[in-house]
Amino acid sequence: MQISRRAEAIEPFYVMEVAKAASTLAQEVAHSDQPMIFLNIGEPDFTAPPLVQEAAQRCISAGSTQYTQALGLPALREHISQWYRSRFGLEVPASRIVVTAGASAALQLACLALFNPGDEVLMPDPSYPCNRHFVSAAEGKAVLIPTTAAERYQLSAEKVAAAWSDKTRAVLLASPSNPTGTSIHPDALRQIIDVVRSRGGVTLIDEIYLGLSYDETFGHSALGLDDNVISVNSFSKYFNMTGWRLGWLVVPEALVPVIERMAQNLFICPSTVSQYAALACFEPASLAEYERRRAEFKARRDYFVPALRELGFDIPVEADGAFYVWADCSKLCQKLGIKDSWDFAFEVMHRAHLAITPGRDFGTAETANFVRFSFANSLEQLQTSVARLRAMLG
Repeated sequence: MQISRRAEAIEPFYVMEVAKAASTLAQEVAHSDQPMIFLNIGEPDFTAPPLVQEAAQRCISAGSTQYTQALGLPALREHISQWYRSRFGLEVPASRIVVTAGASAALQLACLALFNPGDEVLMPDPSYPCNRHFVSAAEGKAVLIPTTAAERYQLSAEKVAAAWSDKTRAVLLASPSNPTGTSIHPDALRQIIDVVRSRGGVTLIDEIYLGLSYDETFGHSALGLDDNVISVNSFSKYFNMTGWRLGWLVVPEALVPVIERMAQNLFICPSTVSQYAALACFEPASLAEYERRRAEFKARRDYFVPALRELGFDIPVEADGAFYVWADCSKLCQKLGIKDSWDFAFEVMHRAHLAITPGRDFGTAETANFVRFSFANSLEQLQTSVARLRAMLG
């Protein structure tokens, strides 16, 4: 059977490869005194709050499960618009909001709508691997630009300008970022947008962790800077609806019919049940619960980062959002006599029964020195994890 060059070009998602190995080991140690703890996957341990679950049940009971419009339920688009107004003070018309089958579908639709074969898209290194694969799937080319801790692992206007070529079509950013949990300073973001606009390009920004921002300096949407910015968002992270597969895009008005046409053909519509459930995300009681959970994530970060540093991990920049720690383990690798963070992750998996993510997925800029921890787990589990690492590392 012939496999397409497009499919062959997509690298494995190593996060999932590690997860499979950890799941296999987890079955073996399930009844031991050290069952597996998973700090590798970016999935909140919280599930959808009660009102959201109840809304889904009502939807199913009422038989409201037929197709919706390809752009999503008008009421949900309006609720998202109102959320931007109340949370960020932004006027984002519902007519610019496209509800999608998760942020993954949003990125796929944006890439297919914007990029031709050979078009280049600039993005930071390290960055979330699937983002560059969406570009590849549209037959574009992701150009990874190395970043540093001093830059908060984010691009700068200077680096964007220096890397721009006659093939460059766009820049794809993430704020807060996976794997680093760092955001772009609004001034730096404004400068990047200006550079991209001056070259006739497009700025896309992944904002799926925006709701989980812990620092007022960074907790702002790029949509407030330019109406031509394309924002990707999701109900998975802040709204705790990972398996419901629901997200959205905010695009310029002129792009809406293009995205709609593609969504009609590729997806028909997002999950109807998930959409009706998501309406309840914006009820006052649900929003209050989400804010309580955001404070709990921050408390976990405030415990976990200092604890990891005490164990010998170098954490150059503390996350200001999301639920990740991007930790340099190179000194610990030397101490243990192992090669890099890939081997370190498997050493931790087998000796401490902790699943963590090696940096290999996220680029090539010193990523062999780094592992990503997720603190989307209970404080008790984090404390147990630290105790196991302490015992392992001596």
